[in-house]
Amino acid sequence: MSSTRTARRRTLWEEGRHPGRLIRTVTAAVLLVVALVEATALDSLGWIFDLTFVAVCVAAALLVRPRDFFVVGVLPPLSMLVIVAVLAAFDRTAVADPGDGFAQATVSGLAHHAGALVVGYILTLGLLALRQVALKNAGAIRHGARPHAHAPAADGPATVPQQRRASESARRVG
Repeated sequence: MSSTRTARRRTLWEEGRHPGRLIRTVTAAVLLVVALVEATALDSLGWIFDLTFVAVCVAAALLVRPRDFFVVGVLPPLSMLVIVAVLAAFDRTAVADPGDGFAQATVSGLAHHAGALVVGYILTLGLLALRQVALKNAGAIRHGARPHAHAPAADGPATVPQQRRASESARRVG
């Protein structure tokens, strides 16, 4: 007698399965290309880079596998620093005044894009925290909440929350 139980679909919080090294490389490549294109086309780093930075931070936090959370957790400030430093070294006017030295241009570029850095970093850490909670609760953000609306198959084994509810109701009755 075989059980034909359908597999539980993973929630958004459980979907990320890409290695941190890949996420780090793709993030750096995307940000560098956008920064170089915007700096070349508009002679400065502006809101296009900022929006891309926040979007890439969110994507990285959702796509990385759980054991590489640390890599993505430190990615936003490091990637912003690297991009601004590269521009400060090669096209200082994109992130600062032409007369600024390398260090001043780097600090100035970070200050100009601090809003995007803060938003991207908060979203990254928040999403990683939500994913960590969901991993502990079988895909649910709240403990005991069901991640999907469909009920498990009747012939399949009961889940832990179902067993807990059954034992609690048995205690109340008996």
